This record gives sequence, C-alpha cells and structure tokens, in this order.
Amino acid sequence: MTEGSSKTLETRTGLPDALRVLLEDYPRESWESHPNFDGLTRFWLERHLMFREILARLQTDAEAMLDRRIAPRAYGQRLSRLGGMFLNELHGHHMIEDHQYFPMLSGRESRLAAGFELLDADHHALDGHLNALANAANAVLRGLGAGDATDDTGRLHAALGGFAPFLDRHLVDEEDLVVPVILKHGPDLHG
Repeated sequence: MTEGSSKTLETRTGLPDALRVLLEDYPRESWESHPNFDGLTRFWLERHLMFREILARLQTDAEAMLDRRIAPRAYGQRLSRLGGMFLNELHGHHMIEDHQYFPMLSGRESRLAAGFELLDADHHALDGHLNALANAANAVLRGLGAGDATDDTGRLHAALGGFAPFLDRHLVDEEDLVVPVILKHGPDLHG
C-alpha cells in the first residue's frame, strides 16, 4: 500500500500500489491519445467532471447565499434543482457501475478485483454522506420557506466542503483503476 493510504474512503490518500499496476503502463497523460479511448470512456469521464462541477456550484451558491449575493428564492430554486440533480445522477451512476461496469471490468482484470470491491465500498460510504447532504439541503429549503435559512445554509456549506474531498478521492481512484483496464482490453467489454 502506498504511504498514507488505507482502504476506507475517509482515510485513503490513494490507491494501494497493487491496484496501480495498470496505471503505470497507462498514465493519465496518455489516455486521450490511446486508440482504445473511445466515446464511452470520454462520456464516463465527463460525468465525473459534471459531478465535480455541480458540487462546486452548490458550494459557490451557498457562499453567495451566506454573503447575501443571491436572493433567497433564487437560491432555493437553484439548490432544489442542482441538489436534486446531483444526488439523483450520482446515485444512478453508482448503480450502473456496481451492477454492470465493475463486474465486467473485474472479469477482464481479475488481479484488480479488490479494487472494484474497494470502489463498491466507496459507493456505500458515499451514500451516507449523500443522505446527510440531502438532509442538510432539505433543512435549508424548509428554513427558506419559514423566512430564515442562514444557519442551515452554513451547515450545508460545511457539509458540502466536507464531502468534496471524499468525492474527489473516490473519482480519482475510480478513474485510475477503470480507464487503464479499458485502454488495455478495449472499450467493448462485453466480448
């Protein structure tokens, strides 16, 4: 295991060395130029980018609300729309990975099976954080309806800030494990 890394999402600083074997052969800077980097891989990485961007937008919007740079009604509408999209899309993304892609990829590269189990465990750990974010967002929306959501918005902002490193750690590790498998074996993982 790399220095400072562990198996839990909350304490891991990177993938264990044993799970980075393909990343050494397929470093990030070579991904897009590889012949097996296709539309599905690009789409999947764009989804990860979208999750990062929505999370950043939720954080920025909460800051704007706390600094009174956005009207409460507009903030509530954006929080409801973006927050709902973030939670629903991320949950759906994880379901597809757990039930379709991870089993196929693990079958192609059995020596990395522990990595796909690690990513699946991450999804379960993220679910708890996502539930906490949903509860915090709902508290803000209730507070806005009652006329004051400053304290609730502050708590949501803190929760978003605390969640961001966990999400990023998971996405980076997932990319570092999945993309090299696809580059090695090709994008048609059904065959």
